[in-house]
Amino acid sequence: MSQEEKRCLPGVIGDLDEEAARSRRVITLEQSVLEENDLVAAQNRALFKSHDLHVLNLISSPGAGKTSLLVETLWRLKGELRCAVIEGDQQTAHDAQRIAETGAPVIQINTRGGCHLNATQVRKAMEHLPLAGLDLIFIENVGNLVCPSEFDLGESEKTVIMSVTEGEDKPVKYPLAFRLARLMVLTKIDLLPHLRFDLDLCKSYAHRTNSQIEILETSVFNENGLDPWIKALRKRIR
Repeated sequence: MSQEEKRCLPGVIGDLDEEAARSRRVITLEQSVLEENDLVAAQNRALFKSHDLHVLNLISSPGAGKTSLLVETLWRLKGELRCAVIEGDQQTAHDAQRIAETGAPVIQINTRGGCHLNATQVRKAMEHLPLAGLDLIFIENVGNLVCPSEFDLGESEKTVIMSVTEGEDKPVKYPLAFRLARLMVLTKIDLLPHLRFDLDLCKSYAHRTNSQIEILETSVFNENGLDPWIKALRKRIR
């Protein structure tokens, strides 16, 4: 840009330089936060491994049915596998109270507006769980398909949960969550007859994002609606 052009655009160059500097600061801060988180996540993973624990980080949009799935799962596995839950929410302990009714140990984390759990929060929660007496820990992350995907918590694997009341294109609109997950659990499958939801298209989108992802169809209201999910959990423990 010539000097004459710069004189005709007062403040623009300075504004652009300031915006670029601000962007660099944001990127540097994000890198620092993620690096610190990854360090604690590695420590968490080592601790889980030392206790021979399988840990699932459950990620979904709000309302996908994570808690309902989890409550019914805990009832099904009671007396068979020793399970505990780390429950993440922005506010309230409503979901933790539902989980506690199953008899499983549960630790509530309120993020106070934060959109995800981080490894340090999980590390502190672990201090209140009987790790030596457990087989399986579920981390129910804050309802959000973006931020929770970016933060390693030290889990054994991420599991993405999606209901058939959401759009078929969630896997391609929020690809990172689906790309990092080994399991995709489709919930509320009993509602399919009442919805305009293309199940095959949804699966196609999921496999386009992650060709290795395993897709399970579930319903907490059908007698055998959780069988594929329970089978997958047993396989991971045994």
